[in-house]
Amino acid sequence: MMKKGILILVSFTIAGLVSCSDENKADGYGNFEATEIIVSAEAQGKIKYFNVREGDEIESGIQVALIDTTQLHWEKQQLLASKKTVASKSQGVFSQIDVLNEKLKIAEQEEKRVRNLFAENAATQRQVDQTEGEVQVIKEEIKNVKTRNAPIVNEIQLIDAQIGKINDLIEKSIIENPLKGTVLAGYAEPGEITGFGKPLYKIADLEFLTLRVYISETQLSDIELGQEVTVKVDSRKENMKSYPGKITWISSSAEFTPKTIQTREERANLVYAVDVKVKNDGSLKIGMPAEMWVSTEE
Repeated sequence: MMKKGILILVSFTIAGLVSCSDENKADGYGNFEATEIIVSAEAQGKIKYFNVREGDEIESGIQVALIDTTQLHWEKQQLLASKKTVASKSQGVFSQIDVLNEKLKIAEQEEKRVRNLFAENAATQRQVDQTEGEVQVIKEEIKNVKTRNAPIVNEIQLIDAQIGKINDLIEKSIIENPLKGTVLAGYAEPGEITGFGKPLYKIADLEFLTLRVYISETQLSDIELGQEVTVKVDSRKENMKSYPGKITWISSSAEFTPKTIQTREERANLVYAVDVKVKNDGSLKIGMPAEMWVSTEE
């Protein structure tokens, strides 16, 4: 009888420990992430200056680097000179068009006057037809002159397109920081030769970090978008440091547990990814492990 009582007591003790262990288990485990942007060169040439260092906090739109534009400048000057030369060829043509436009204006006024006289029976149909013919002749002359000038106009348009291309390359030689954030790594130095698409530096906004955790299907009913949760990380001053977080994304499809999260046996389980937005006080780092607690009760 005594042994039976001991067995019952042991059973209740084990059950209590298991229950306590389940209550102290986090609802999700994961690592902090941030949207990292690699800023690359869009032009080719020597880097004149590069004002970026790892750890720098840079505002959006700040000019941080410049690629040499000397050759582009002289190419643009050459094109502008060519355009001026080509345009001078058409000055005579434009002068002819101006003269013909004045003649057309006078002819149209005469046509209008004759039509008014014809309406009052003070002019003949022949006079009306004659004035109409003079207007049409002048219009044909203007059209012919413009046709002779078409190749010159096309050449000027081609030069304008080339100048526009040069201006675009000059603009892309000025590197502006795309977003407010912290420089994570630098890949270039002043004086180096860079090329199109070559990485210059990597930056990320660390004001808010995203904790990517993974939960089981049975936990989906306990969370929703916009829900406030508690995020905990290891700390030297205390066992766990807590941060408020908000769920911003819940995966719509299951996936196998990532290798970096669980043991080999548990990696065969299907889980759902969840993103939690956390404001960084400066101590949170990309890749740092953390826990998500749906309930704040210990």
